[in-house]
This record gives sequence, structure tokens and C-alpha cells, in this order.
Amino acid sequence: MRVQAPAPPVPRRRFRPYNTASFAAHPLLIKPMQALLNTAVKAARRAGEIAIRQLKHLDEVGVRNKGISDFVTQVDEAAEECIIATIQKYYPDHAFLAEESGNRGSSEYTWIIDPLDGTTNFIHGFPVFSVSIALRIKSRLSIGVVYDPNRQEIFTAIRGRGAQVDGHKIRVSGRRYLDDALIGTGFPYRSHERMKSYLAMLEQVLLNTAGVRRPGSAALDLANLAAGRLDGFWEFGLNIWDIAAGSLILREAGGLISELEDKDDYLDTGNIIAGTPRVHDALKKLLTPHLS
Repeated sequence: MRVQAPAPPVPRRRFRPYNTASFAAHPLLIKPMQALLNTAVKAARRAGEIAIRQLKHLDEVGVRNKGISDFVTQVDEAAEECIIATIQKYYPDHAFLAEESGNRGSSEYTWIIDPLDGTTNFIHGFPVFSVSIALRIKSRLSIGVVYDPNRQEIFTAIRGRGAQVDGHKIRVSGRRYLDDALIGTGFPYRSHERMKSYLAMLEQVLLNTAGVRRPGSAALDLANLAAGRLDGFWEFGLNIWDIAAGSLILREAGGLISELEDKDDYLDTGNIIAGTPRVHDALKKLLTPHLS
């Protein structure tokens, strides 16, 4: 009697988590929050591509002045329309609050958009600018995306699920003291009313920290703070679209952000102070005496 050899064991397939980026063309197939995030990522990348393509032809870019040191270009407008069109393809009933076109629609879901944060840098070919997209559901920021098209880095966050850069989890730095902290800032260029107060703050920060950086894109500054590349940040007079996405990414990375004068919600006033938990508190203590 022939004994049949046992069949070889079936090799077990190694489980690999789904790469949600591969579903970008069909975001409604994924869990709702991840689908919303994937749509925002797609929109941010497309807007960033518009800016990078035009960066080589700056002499052809039309520029208008909206106010003191406040510019808008054809690229801002084209990128914003691209973002809105990309989101509307999947979420036609959502509302928008965008820097160039203002409010569109009414919904519990509102996308807050800065299509080109750092327009002055862009106009001069200075390679520090970003795309910022946040989603507010009812009154809570729930999705945040900041895209750096020059470095092709994408910072993302979903409320309660942490923050990432290019799919890798990020946390704020472990620095606790000002003397070895690198601090970011932005100049109060829209209004000179705060200049004297700001310069007094800047002097104190220069004297008491490892250094100060002013790159020129608040959204990207907050994202870099979330990734541990800066340890603190402060600025006056920002708009909600400058800080909505970056503030969520920062909080999800373990950082703190608050209103500089403890008056109202920082998203309303645009006067912010941010950092690692210890640096945030120390920086606030340092700056408070110079508020006016």
C-alpha cells in the first residue's frame, strides 16, 4: 500500500497593514475620519504642485497688495480653487473658510484653508511656504494637514490619534528649559501697533534662549514645533487659516498652544504662544511683562 506523503504546509501570509495612501483615489472606502484626512492630503499635494511649478516662472506671476505687507498672487487663488474643488468632489455639502475667497456654504463640517502660507517668501523665491488645511466639525478642530512642497513633507493629525510626518509618528522635543530652546517667531507686519512690545519680547528671548528663527510661514513653524525642530513659538495677529491645522498637529504631538494674553480663544485673536509643555510655560512667563 502506497502511503501518500503529507501535503506541504501552506505558508502563512504575513499580515501587512493597509497603506491608506493607496486609497487616495477612493477615500469613501476608508473609515470616515481617515477618508477626510486622505482627501485633505490629496488637496494639499495638488495645491503644492501648483506653487512649485510656478516657482520657476515668478516673473509671470500676477501680484496684488491686500494691505500692509499682505500680498495675494494668482498662485494663491489657483491653489485655493484646486483645494476646494478636490474636497467638493467627495464632500459637496461641506462648507469652507478660505483666505482668498472667504466663507462658502454652511455646514457642521467647515474646511479652513490657507492655500499658500508664506506668500511673501514665495514671491521672492525664498523656499519657505506651505499649504494649510484644517477641518472643523461643529466647533472642534478634527483634521489638520500642513504640506511643505519644497521638502515634500506632509504633516497630518486626526483629533485623538496623534500626529505624523510622512506617515511617521512625531512628538515635540523633550526640552524643558529656555536656555537650550530654539524659539520660532513671526514679525507683527500687518500692524505696527505692537512693534514696541514685540521688540521688547524679542530682546528677552534672544538673551534667554539658544536662538530665534523667523522662517515666515506660521503653519509650517507650528508643524516643525510638533516635530521637535523648534521648542517654542510666539506671534501676534495671525488669522485662523494660518494656525488651525498647525495648532491641531502640535497638540496631537504633545505640545501646548494658548492665547498670548489669556483674553479669548487664540483662533479668534491670532495672538499665540506655543511650545513643549515646559517651554510654553517658561516662555509665557518671560513674555507676559512686555504685553501692552
